[in-house]
Amino acid sequence: QVQLVESGGGPVQTGGSLRLSCTASGRTFSSHAMGWFRQAPGKARERIATISWSGGSTYYADSVKGRFTISRDNAKNTVYLQMNRLSAEDTAAYYCNQDPEEYGVGMGQPSAYDYWGQGTQVTVSS
Repeated sequence: QVQLVESGGGPVQTGGSLRLSCTASGRTFSSHAMGWFRQAPGKARERIATISWSGGSTYYADSVKGRFTISRDNAKNTVYLQMNRLSAEDTAAYYCNQDPEEYGVGMGQPSAYDYWGQGTQVTVSS
């Protein structure tokens, strides 16, 4: 079973930046794709960014493309989400997850995963 610990959230002003971190343990980190998801109040959880096991392939939802960057440091078992030009619409709880299959290039929809970490809250205000 993977263990996931997200951090780096907090309050931020509109137009500001944050970098989220997620440390995963329980599997060989470097062999698995990782992804970031978020859930805003009253909305379903959505997939926003994924990165392949090698780091060579990434995916971004249209809502964050050009503003968010996902990256990974396999030596630290950590995946990051750099978030720039934040707006109120980015206010949500942010979660990471790991593809249970090895050597995958992306992540499925949130319903594909049974286990989640505690998440980290991002609140954007003017």
